[in-house]
Amino acid sequence: MAAQLGGQPIIILREGTERNRGKEARNNNIMAVKAVAAAVRTTLGPKGMDKMLVGGGDITITNDGVTILKEMDIEHPAAKMLVEVAKTQDDEVGDGTTTVAVLTGELLERAEILLDQNVHATTICHGYRIAAEKAVDLLKDITHTITENDEEALLNIARTAMTGKGTEGSKEKLARITVEAIRSVVDEEGGKKVVDIDNIKIEKKVGHSIDDCELIKGIVLNKNKVHDGMPDKVKDAKIALITRPIEFSKMELDADIKISTAGEFSKYLDQEEQIVKDIVDRIVASGANVVLCQLGIEDLAQYYLAKANILAFERVEKKDIEKVAMAIGANLITSIDDFSSLDIGSAGIVEITGTGGNKTLYIRECSNPKAVSILIRGGTEHVLDSTERALEDALRAVGVAIEDEKLVAGAGSPEVELSMKLMEYASTLSGRDQLTVRKFAEALEIIPKTLAENAGLDPIDMITALRRAHENGDTDSGLNVFEGKVENMWERGVIEPLRVKTQAISSATEAAIMILRIDDVLASTGGGSEGQACGQGGPCGGMGGMGGMPPGMMM
Repeated sequence: MAAQLGGQPIIILREGTERNRGKEARNNNIMAVKAVAAAVRTTLGPKGMDKMLVGGGDITITNDGVTILKEMDIEHPAAKMLVEVAKTQDDEVGDGTTTVAVLTGELLERAEILLDQNVHATTICHGYRIAAEKAVDLLKDITHTITENDEEALLNIARTAMTGKGTEGSKEKLARITVEAIRSVVDEEGGKKVVDIDNIKIEKKVGHSIDDCELIKGIVLNKNKVHDGMPDKVKDAKIALITRPIEFSKMELDADIKISTAGEFSKYLDQEEQIVKDIVDRIVASGANVVLCQLGIEDLAQYYLAKANILAFERVEKKDIEKVAMAIGANLITSIDDFSSLDIGSAGIVEITGTGGNKTLYIRECSNPKAVSILIRGGTEHVLDSTERALEDALRAVGVAIEDEKLVAGAGSPEVELSMKLMEYASTLSGRDQLTVRKFAEALEIIPKTLAENAGLDPIDMITALRRAHENGDTDSGLNVFEGKVENMWERGVIEPLRVKTQAISSATEAAIMILRIDDVLASTGGGSEGQACGQGGPCGGMGGMGGMPPGMMM
């Protein structure tokens, strides 16, 4: 890129930089986001299909929106925004990740129609903001209020969040486990209910069936003791959590040890053994009778720990160590030379169950009674992973419902009601804001339309029936995809936390506005991939930015 000054060119950008401006840049970005949204659209709802994601030797089968978007390894910068939006939705409320991706794509598609009619992007952004704010406000009129004690409503939220995610056969049991787990960790801060999902640990174990999943009051880990001479059960456990290896510290590489006789070698070994014994003696002196080590425990240390009747476990993952620390009130020991009894946590019982190599560690009666674990069982790793994703969505959804105590009916019910009310609201506006609010209202209907399409139903017939029911005053009418008819979804128990909808609308609108406001894309080949630039099949071009997808991925 160069400018002219008195006939003399002035170089502004490095040679090879590609620049897309105006309509071309905007169309490229919109195309990329629409392509990604289309990739996850067929997974929406209880009748949605699964995706098989293949890459790096791993296979993932899922219909969870955020998982698909993460695994796709998207390179297009605009499409990456959609991934971030889905991650935010997942972090905030757990459910609704596919909804937010599909809605963002539809908002941009409607905006594209307005752009072709010479409506300026700034005008569209302004209208979308007005529509989103009004939509969030209108949601209050169709909100139902519950309390933490409304067990049936909480169970329905869990069932709804898990529907269509491969857990249909055991959905009832998993829903009850979810509600009980969330209730166990509910706290109160400043007069408001607070749910910390980090207090709930999910442990997976291959074997048996999903029906054998269980809720444990305490922590469960898929671990076995390091030495056969150690006890299998410890009562009144005092637990040390050590993040360093329990071993003789090796000297620096530049240190030389000169041994000339067998006696000197024996003395060196005795010294090494004494150092390891001193480490174990410090653990014993602290009062600990159970040790969880993040790294390794060498054989000599294992022997001395077993001799001291201490139950020890090695190579416990960092995230598990941190969860145990929260449960038992312990401090992480980062130096085996400097710790005391104040760093030790406590639990009523620590025991190992199982046979052969199929051992499981249970830490029960923890000092923090809010620490609970869910042990997931299943026939294969794929089943376990799918169940874990469904459980995580349900846990967050139920937690959000308890915190906010506000719910709405599901199955496309809120979107149809908002679409109709926004159409009425648009008629009160003047100028081009009326056009943009109408397009926003039309975009909301993509959710019930997609639910119908994924269930093999006629979307036009279903949308017409939904509108008729809402016009007759049934604001909770949604699409029963199993029977292909419109029903009151609140009575059917298909319900969702209000925050799922407000977050999805707000996030989708913000993402669409951000992409619409981009009118210039500069792509330098200097730090990119082998001279490919925007518009030239590189990270900003190609088939809507779908480059970078793992080979063999099926969509």
